[in-house]
Amino acid sequence: MEFYTSSKYKRPIRLNEKTREFAYESLYCKYGRDTRKVPYVSLKHIAGYETMSALEQYNCAILEIAKTAPIRICEGELISGAATLGDAIGHNVPARFDDTREEMRSVSHLTVDFFEVLEIGMDGIRAKAEEAFKKHVDPEKKAFIKSCIHCIDCMEIWHKRYVEALKEKAGFETVLENLETVPFRPARNFYEAVQSIWFCFAFLRLCGNWPGIGRIDVLLGRYLKADLECGRLTLQEAREILAHFFIKGCEWITGENCVSGDAQHYQNMILAGIDECGHEVTNEVTYLVLDIIEETGISDFPVTVRINKNTEEKLLRRVAEVIRFGGGVVAVYNEDLVLESLVDMGYPQKEARKFANDGCWEVQIPGKTNFSYVPFDSLKILQHVTLKDYDETLDFEDFATLFEQYKKDLREQIEMIYRQRVLEKLQEDNVHFKTATPCTVVALFEQSCIERGLSYHEGGTVYNVISPHIGGLPDVANSLYAIKKAVFDEKIVSFKRFMKILKENWENEELLRNHILNHYQYYGNDNDEVDFIAAEILDDFSDMCRKYDKETPIRFVSGVSTFGRQVDWAPMRLAAPFGRKSGEVLSGNLSPTPGTDTGGAAAIIQSYCKADLKKQHTGAALDIGFIPSNIDSDNAIAAIVGLIKGFVRLGGYFMQMDTVDRATLIEAQKNPANYQNLSVRVSGWNARFVTMSKEWQDMIIEKIEK
Repeated sequence: MEFYTSSKYKRPIRLNEKTREFAYESLYCKYGRDTRKVPYVSLKHIAGYETMSALEQYNCAILEIAKTAPIRICEGELISGAATLGDAIGHNVPARFDDTREEMRSVSHLTVDFFEVLEIGMDGIRAKAEEAFKKHVDPEKKAFIKSCIHCIDCMEIWHKRYVEALKEKAGFETVLENLETVPFRPARNFYEAVQSIWFCFAFLRLCGNWPGIGRIDVLLGRYLKADLECGRLTLQEAREILAHFFIKGCEWITGENCVSGDAQHYQNMILAGIDECGHEVTNEVTYLVLDIIEETGISDFPVTVRINKNTEEKLLRRVAEVIRFGGGVVAVYNEDLVLESLVDMGYPQKEARKFANDGCWEVQIPGKTNFSYVPFDSLKILQHVTLKDYDETLDFEDFATLFEQYKKDLREQIEMIYRQRVLEKLQEDNVHFKTATPCTVVALFEQSCIERGLSYHEGGTVYNVISPHIGGLPDVANSLYAIKKAVFDEKIVSFKRFMKILKENWENEELLRNHILNHYQYYGNDNDEVDFIAAEILDDFSDMCRKYDKETPIRFVSGVSTFGRQVDWAPMRLAAPFGRKSGEVLSGNLSPTPGTDTGGAAAIIQSYCKADLKKQHTGAALDIGFIPSNIDSDNAIAAIVGLIKGFVRLGGYFMQMDTVDRATLIEAQKNPANYQNLSVRVSGWNARFVTMSKEWQDMIIEKIEK
């Protein structure tokens, strides 16, 4: 059985045929389509539901989900538990009082704490909640803690339903024995640890949440090492068990069009790097994960590898080998720079060393962080605010004056975000959080919520972060650079006339447009003049955010992303000064505007790294695309390794690399049935290309070299 790859290389075969068959069925939508058949549980029969508090309604919903959600045990599965309610796929608590009622939104952009579950089990977490209930006297805090105990009880009901179902099925004795122990008691070996994490993860998803997994090799490494040393398990047996974790994670694939792509559920994983004591964590689990995604091409758990200046060549080469297969499954963090950034932000070094991502690629301390980001279009500010929709009466005496005005307008945007998104979450004292939508199931897996008697959204987590994310920055740098060169340096057009030309969308000005589009080297080509414009804006942007940071319990620090929003922003954008017409889809994340980068991957990395990226405390993503034919030689691995090393040495933050060509994508647009499992990296997540809208597909195609 073959799994799709966009390169000439055939995927290796390490897993047994039964596991591969299970993977094939899951990847090709069998279980996702089953999940769609039952979208939610009904709460209509619950007496007095409409007069209950929001927390009481939530408690009823979780209980009904635990009692009545369909049980699914797949033939041959090695671990059990499944999120079988369709509304959860849409980021909602899958329970409704009636069809007209607004759905309860769930939680994402977080990585929860699975370490505590492995160490003390859900029974230990219950004991912690019972102790907190005795300690607190505030009625609202006691009600929340009571909800925590209730949700653990619900999880136990769901767990018993699976145990009973397994008892009734022949051939599942080993799975049953394993599940009877965890997750309520601590895991004792690798198999139990994998089942424990999966069952908790599946329960979180069953209740509508989209959590990340975090540092899976740190979570599981010590268990596997102990099992291998005592002969309890072979490496091949461990590979099969762990593969089932990945295969079951495809249970929400439906093959349906969902604009930005199927399988976008933020269940990211982190590999390698150092632990809180500074020791390298790479272990057998690290390589097993890379083996599994290389063989199966499962893209539903986007993997990011923490690379530092001391990372062994063996791991670098293994990462490069997996990248070569395409699908965008593996990305890299520059661990050294990320740690500098987090310490500069104020995290203790030991705490910073625990970092993972939030489900995309923004960094956070797992199990301790409530994170959200606020995206905005910086090109819109330039066009609509600074240049006043290209007002022909507008004039600036020099480029410096224009640049300062833009930064002033950007500063006002940051202040507005702070007032609208930070202060609105807090009470009048700007210290205590307002009452928010219940999400107790998530709070079970976040440190300090139970102890404080506060929910995840109500200040219960150790860290609360809201991060403005600037988008379209390369387009702003290119626009300002084009104005600088054409108007102020070369004086080939006056400022006022240029405004008129742009307002008219370059009509009858093709000669000038082509000159500006092709004569200058824009961001992504290692041109200091334009790259330093981008770097200065980023520096000032970070400083603007830090001005408000620590004024409240909510941290307010900067980051860079678009997450595909350049598609949504395009209709609202005017013609760009660097030769692009209105409505075009432009740059994504901190990557060059499509079509402007002509110097290759190394030049892109050089441009990106000229900014002080450690000031972007929640992240700044760079996208690099490879044409399969360019990396099909025997030297490809060394070339990819070289790029990763250069990225780390120059001070990059996060880089996601993908391998696919235009011809394949265009063919997939025409004949989607033949490319159901063709995966591409979007922006912190992977998506099956044929499930994207045409606008998003075109955006991906446009990024790839012609």
